[in-house]
Amino acid sequence: MTADAAGTVEIGGALARLRRATGLPVAFGGLVESGRPQIRISELSGTTTAALRSLAVTSGNGLGGKAVALARPCAVTDYSSSRQISHEYDVPVAAEGIRSVVAVPVVVRRRVRGVLYGALRSAQPLGDRTLGAAMAVARDVEQTLVLRDEAWELLLAARPEPVGVDQGAAWEQVREAHAALRALAPRITDPVLRAELLAACGLLTASPRAGSVTLAPRELDVLSWVAAGATNAAVAERLGLRPETVKGYLRSAMRKLGAHTRGEAVTAARRAGLLP
Repeated sequence: MTADAAGTVEIGGALARLRRATGLPVAFGGLVESGRPQIRISELSGTTTAALRSLAVTSGNGLGGKAVALARPCAVTDYSSSRQISHEYDVPVAAEGIRSVVAVPVVVRRRVRGVLYGALRSAQPLGDRTLGAAMAVARDVEQTLVLRDEAWELLLAARPEPVGVDQGAAWEQVREAHAALRALAPRITDPVLRAELLAACGLLTASPRAGSVTLAPRELDVLSWVAAGATNAAVAERLGLRPETVKGYLRSAMRKLGAHTRGEAVTAARRAGLLP
């Protein structure tokens, strides 16, 4: 799955959460198109027509375009008569029968990546609670996209280097990426995404040998950073653990691997296909 496809999936899931959190019956949204100053409405929830599907909203135009241009939430009480926005998209909005609308941008690393909309079919003000709930959903999407971006960048960094490149340096890069990906996994609350990330970690290692030792996730996390050359203090900082806890996980991993030193543990784990 590409980063853009993953983002689209996340937008779709966010719409159901937005409807639950705000009580708004209609939600829709999409991502900013690569290389273009517009968003494409790709996901719909609670709609009764397809009028909004695939609608391209240019930055600055309409409610969503205004939210993109300003990088902040925007709302109108009656879309068709509002003087706060331009009206390029009145026809599809009227066809869906929505009137009160809020548009919340999804901003990642200071760049608008998408917009979430919530709407009513009647003209009435959307209160602070509704706006706050919509913004909270957008913030959750932002955090997930940040984590996806980090994971994607790490995977790209871990790609095999062309022939002729220092293979020792290339392997060190792979090992650092593997450790960073494993450190990222516990921060992801979405179990499906977390499983995808851990599966990606597995692609960076050899297939585990039959009968090889099984390490607990945290033992493997610690050993991954040790293999990358990190000290116990550095491992603790990267994983958000206490140094004593790191030592405990490392001792346990060494015992399971039959190793007497950190280096022996790393070597044994690599031979078992547990580390790259």
